[in-house]
Amino acid sequence: MAAPVSMLLLLLHLARAVAAGTDDEAAALLAFKLASVTADPAVRLASWAEPDSTSGSGSPCEWTGVSCADGRVRALNLSGMSLVGRLHLDTLLALPALQSILLGGNAFHGNLTHRALPRRTAPPCVLVDVDLSLNAFNGTLPRAFLASCSSLQLLNLSRNTLTGGGFPFPPSLRTLDMSRNKLSDTGLLNYSLNACHGIQYLNLSANQLTGRLPEFPQCSQVSVLDLSGNLMSGALPGRLLTSAPANLTYLSIAGNNISGDISRYEFGGCANLAVLDFSYNRLSAMGLPPSLANCHHLKELEMSGNKLLSGRLPKFLGGFQALGRLALAGNNFTEEIPDKLSLLCGTLVELDLSSNHLIGGLPASFSRCRLLEVLDLSSNQLSGDFVVTVISKISSLRVLRLPFNNITGTNPLPTLAADCPLLEVIDLGSNMLEGEIMPELCSSLPSLRKLLLPNNYINGTVPPSLGSCSNLESMDLSFNLMVGQIPSEVMLLPKLVDLVMWANNLSGEIPNMLCSNSKTLETLVISYNNFTGVIPPSITTCVNLIWLSLAGNNMTGSVPSGFGNLQKLAILQLHKNSLSGPVPAEFGHCSNLIWLDLNSNNFSGAIPPQLAAQAGLITGGIVSGKQFAFLRNEAGNICPGAGVLFEFLDIRPERLAQFPAVHSCASTRIYTGMTVYTFNESGSMIFLDLSYNSLTGTIPASLGNMAYLDVLNLGHNDLTGAIPDAFTGLKAIGVLDLSHNHLTGVIPAGLGCLNFLADFDVSNNNLTGEIPTSGQLITFPASRFENNSGLCGIPLDPCMHNASTGGIAQNSRNGRMKFLEEFVLLAVSLSVLMMATLVVTVYKLRRPRESKTEEIQTGYSNSLSSSTSISWKLSGSREPLSINLAIFENPLRKLTYAHLHEATDGFSPEALIGTGGFGEVYKAQLKDGSVVAVKKLMHFTGQGDREFTAEMETIGKIKHRNLVPLLGYCKIGDERLLVYEYMKNGSLDVMLHEKGKTDASLDWATRKKIAIGSARGLAFLHHSCIPHIIHRDMKSSNVLLDDNLDAYVSDFGMARLVNALDSHLTVSKLLGTPGYVAPEYFQSIICTTKGDVYSYGVVLLELLSGKKPINPTEFGDSNLIDWAKQMVKEDRCNEIFDPVLTDTKSCESELYQYLTIACQCLDDQPNRRPTMIQVMAMFKEFQIDSGNFFLDSISIDSDRGII
Repeated sequence: MAAPVSMLLLLLHLARAVAAGTDDEAAALLAFKLASVTADPAVRLASWAEPDSTSGSGSPCEWTGVSCADGRVRALNLSGMSLVGRLHLDTLLALPALQSILLGGNAFHGNLTHRALPRRTAPPCVLVDVDLSLNAFNGTLPRAFLASCSSLQLLNLSRNTLTGGGFPFPPSLRTLDMSRNKLSDTGLLNYSLNACHGIQYLNLSANQLTGRLPEFPQCSQVSVLDLSGNLMSGALPGRLLTSAPANLTYLSIAGNNISGDISRYEFGGCANLAVLDFSYNRLSAMGLPPSLANCHHLKELEMSGNKLLSGRLPKFLGGFQALGRLALAGNNFTEEIPDKLSLLCGTLVELDLSSNHLIGGLPASFSRCRLLEVLDLSSNQLSGDFVVTVISKISSLRVLRLPFNNITGTNPLPTLAADCPLLEVIDLGSNMLEGEIMPELCSSLPSLRKLLLPNNYINGTVPPSLGSCSNLESMDLSFNLMVGQIPSEVMLLPKLVDLVMWANNLSGEIPNMLCSNSKTLETLVISYNNFTGVIPPSITTCVNLIWLSLAGNNMTGSVPSGFGNLQKLAILQLHKNSLSGPVPAEFGHCSNLIWLDLNSNNFSGAIPPQLAAQAGLITGGIVSGKQFAFLRNEAGNICPGAGVLFEFLDIRPERLAQFPAVHSCASTRIYTGMTVYTFNESGSMIFLDLSYNSLTGTIPASLGNMAYLDVLNLGHNDLTGAIPDAFTGLKAIGVLDLSHNHLTGVIPAGLGCLNFLADFDVSNNNLTGEIPTSGQLITFPASRFENNSGLCGIPLDPCMHNASTGGIAQNSRNGRMKFLEEFVLLAVSLSVLMMATLVVTVYKLRRPRESKTEEIQTGYSNSLSSSTSISWKLSGSREPLSINLAIFENPLRKLTYAHLHEATDGFSPEALIGTGGFGEVYKAQLKDGSVVAVKKLMHFTGQGDREFTAEMETIGKIKHRNLVPLLGYCKIGDERLLVYEYMKNGSLDVMLHEKGKTDASLDWATRKKIAIGSARGLAFLHHSCIPHIIHRDMKSSNVLLDDNLDAYVSDFGMARLVNALDSHLTVSKLLGTPGYVAPEYFQSIICTTKGDVYSYGVVLLELLSGKKPINPTEFGDSNLIDWAKQMVKEDRCNEIFDPVLTDTKSCESELYQYLTIACQCLDDQPNRRPTMIQVMAMFKEFQIDSGNFFLDSISIDSDRGII
């Protein structure tokens, strides 16, 4: 009823306003307020009232936001007033003299449809400026929108959620801003550029526009065109700039998918262009196009993030006479920074050459850059003393970023402080700098905001004088050699936001004055030092704290009260200390706490159920942008806790691998990323580790409400009672560890239905009953259930059921008698069954072989059908019940652990022939004289069984002439062993790089055969297996060679699906085998076949060059791939090839052909790499050209793949 009444009042007000003409504009404004403003939280429109009201003014010209001229309402400006409602624009169109409507920064919503007023009474629209930006308008822009406003010059609809539309722009329109919407209508873009008439400013950035980029046929007046942040693709139009308007001063197509070679692109028509931004596309070039020099009035040139294939930075860049910003970051520029680039010094304000492959230093001529304020040379291979000799002379410098280079020697802070007094940001992380931090730093650099020196060799103490850096916001001294205490003066810094000093040798007590001078602190990470004493109570006053880590110290005492006040606290790490007392219940009051790690302390008492108080209420994103590394512990009890989260800004992964918390746990995996968690709506804590304490009582059922929990570790406590049935609500759980407690009762059946569960451990408790058989609990090894006297069922011994009750037999006398009776009956039945099985097996083994066999069946697979296998397949002894046999296309050998133990001489070092990522490989001689390779999988926590199962489900069912055949397996307890055909000549890695260990030589014909064979095997995995298989660890040590030097791809241990925990954690990096990992894997954990193609390209390059992918002696901090690409760029390909291959001129052309394939496989862009089928097709083409016959038996079918 309210809505019709409101609309009736609206019509009355509107009719009155239109009828009264110029005499009653107040009525139209009140009609707008009544119809469009449903909430005014700041009461900004309090003055808007009827003229005769005692609370309002007599004239609307005195109302808030209303501007008049000559007594008429000319402008309405309600920007940023937080008004809420559905906009009725027609009420404002009734104002006959209104020229400006500014409603940006409110919460108006709905579509922008408006009713047209009756023509006989409607005043003409004289609007000039309309700004509706930063609201919540949605839907499609109607064609009739403001159609009658023939004087409209500015329309700003940016920062809404409009999806499309294409209204006829009036010829008067000069500025159109529809950026940051959800526009996906490419017709709008084409219409905008083909009917733009007199538009001078057109901004459609940050939308979802697709298709090819159009040209400039009609926009003769456009000065600013911004199409950045869309989804446009294809090549640059050939006439984009040659036909560009003469007035064009700003052009940005950044952040699209524009591709193609621009090395010869014609940059004509850009004489007046001031800003050119082509960054973060997929453009390629062997060098920046020389015609770019035509844009001689450029003030900003941005080409970052394109992976431009270029050698030296082009010298013509120094010819721009007005250039103030040059950004070429994230490309592949190499060699030294050219001296002529310093010709820009007269105008250059910002220079960004980060993330390239530049060497040397900054030329001395750059010391003349008196205007340079921002210099970013991070992530290159720069070295030398240029910081002291060159950079320190640039007195205008405000921001200096040099992390991830090879700068050595004493840290240059004293020189920088003396000669660059304006410095605000100093980032020298991940170099090899030594020395102490000078006490006079702050007095010399009063504007210093960020001091970042992590991952160096800085020593000495933290100077108390740093407390005088009154503008200091961030200080990171982690991973250095600092000693002494943290000065109290540092804790009193008034603007301090981030204080990071983990992994040093700092000691003493933490000053109890945190946040006493300000409340700005967000990050305090001082873990893995030698701090003592109690947690300072003042820490609970840091109300903006997001990340607090005091782990790995010698802290004592209890947790101070007041943590419930920290409503922004997201990550709390207090593990590996000597803290005592109860776990504070007020942790549950922290409304954003998603990571709580208290493991390895002396906490006692009950687990507070309040820890789950925020379940379903936490909104994600508060720690977005914080760079982290997570070390997942897979070494079981060797390293307590489920894993460790580190702050990871400016830390090299290889340095982290040397950290005691990592290298003492050899099987720990390292992940890195920029955020820890993401929730679609509202979530819960994701990590809770209370293990290795002295907690008592029962497990709160409320923990089962944490639907987003990834890790729950309550192991190694003194907990009692049952496992809560509510744990079936842990829908995202990946690790659940309840081991080493005193839990009783049964395992809830619903736990088997937790789909993401990757590690489950309830060992060393007092549980009873049968392990649930539904779901995946039975796939975990027996060690996860051991030392529970009443627990039975797979993978433990079978349960004995009472016939009368249907339950598990009790230890009563009648129960024992019944058990003995059933056992005798069962034993007799089993004996009969085993004899029958043996007879059938012998019968089958002696049957004549079928005439038709698999083409790919080889070696030991054939021998499995012979009767000689009987003696060792069953061997007359009863195997443990935990050994299972899978059914495959061809029967697999099932061996006992005892036989394999004997065949490898107790897995002796003498029998060890290799070590892979997931286990060791031994040479074994079986009783029948056959020689096999036995892979003994590592004991990962919850991992070994999954590795085993996955490898059985892949290799066991796959037979191909270039894949190492799986012959058999053994599964007993925690042991998982796979039996493969033995390859006499070992791995390609050893054959190529350890020539002293083998007598065989690899000429070009042999290497070519290996290249084709390994490619064939990988192509079979990618294209012929259903489902397709990604190897994920392709490398030369996983290419094995038989006695004929035929290649076999091995080790599919990483070909299985990533286990639930690995894929569920929001991580961005899984560090794999160095030298073989595709570059995109450092940005995303998602593995693809194109990642395998890249790794194959490395193997092919090894075959061509005879060099290892990583060899510091030969390549320094670079690698084989970068070196080879550089040789190609410099037309020095002949230096890539192994000298033993170049002796024969007849194979020279083939070497170049194979190098071409390797380079294509090693393309940094995955979409530009060939598939393995395409690789095989190229080999086939080379065969036809050269007349060799390596590929005669291969068939490539687009539907079936490799045959």
